[in-house]
Amino acid sequence: MSSTELPSVPPTSALPKAAAVRVAEGERLRSVGLPGVTLTVRSRPPARAGLPPALYVHGLGGSSQNWSALMAALDGSVASEAVDLPGFGDSPPPDDGDYSVTAHARAVIRYLDAAGRGPVHLLGNSLGGAVSTRVAAVRPDLVRTLTLVSPALPELRVQRTAVPTGLVGLPGVAALFSRFTREWTAEQRVRGVMGLCYGDPGRVSPDAFRDAVHELERRLQLPYFWDALTRSTRGLLSAYTLGGQHGLWRQAERVLAPTLLVYGGRDQLVGYRMAQRSARAFRGSRLLTLPDAGHVAMMEYPETVARAFRELLADTTAATETPGG
Repeated sequence: MSSTELPSVPPTSALPKAAAVRVAEGERLRSVGLPGVTLTVRSRPPARAGLPPALYVHGLGGSSQNWSALMAALDGSVASEAVDLPGFGDSPPPDDGDYSVTAHARAVIRYLDAAGRGPVHLLGNSLGGAVSTRVAAVRPDLVRTLTLVSPALPELRVQRTAVPTGLVGLPGVAALFSRFTREWTAEQRVRGVMGLCYGDPGRVSPDAFRDAVHELERRLQLPYFWDALTRSTRGLLSAYTLGGQHGLWRQAERVLAPTLLVYGGRDQLVGYRMAQRSARAFRGSRLLTLPDAGHVAMMEYPETVARAFRELLADTTAATETPGG
């Protein structure tokens, strides 16, 4: 193995079982086996029959738990499900070790095809925003509306605060960082992540902080934790370099689904200035800007994001019920 290669990960069947994943009140977890991947899906029982389906896709280093607050806020509007992408949350690594944006999008498509729930209202944050953009572009039949919270789309001038995250994708950096931070407690790590992702970390409740620490402690026990993070970061950076019809901005222009874009003014990972470019790229899109939000507006201001989504849902439903709409 060359010095630039990542260590191999044992087969899923040989991986040790970490502590149980926390499930919020009203949520359920289930495991879904698909060709090449096994996905953990978090869901909330629909408040009533006949609600339209929604699927949520988390960001880099996150999990389906990132959507719990928004899923609860949208009870009565949609039937919510959130996936743990391969190697994240409670989903094991993909069989082929492929963590590219295309591979993540393929996993989402395989789940939607197998579940037969489409077209869904698809929501994505950060890396999940890039994945959802690709899904909507290549499989428009699966996507009713698209909601993107701080989507990780290519930027020519990356913010300095985002550079350390990108460096994780470079060969050897993750292992070096792991050794350097070996003595850090889970609490210290979580405070650092929240300081980077939240516009105001003070908005995090003690319960939410404790749950985040518990989840990180669980994830750090997994032998593939750094591998999944490193390879997904590398996959995202590789997607930034693609041109032509496979470029993310070109695919954004191909999206047909009505789109809601959400950007935070204090986002340290995705530039606030990208909001206007995104609004131009996604045809007929609507833009919600939250000056005090950071990178995870659906966790910081779930009611505000839910209200904007419900407006999108209502307008889209009205358009389909109008003759010729």
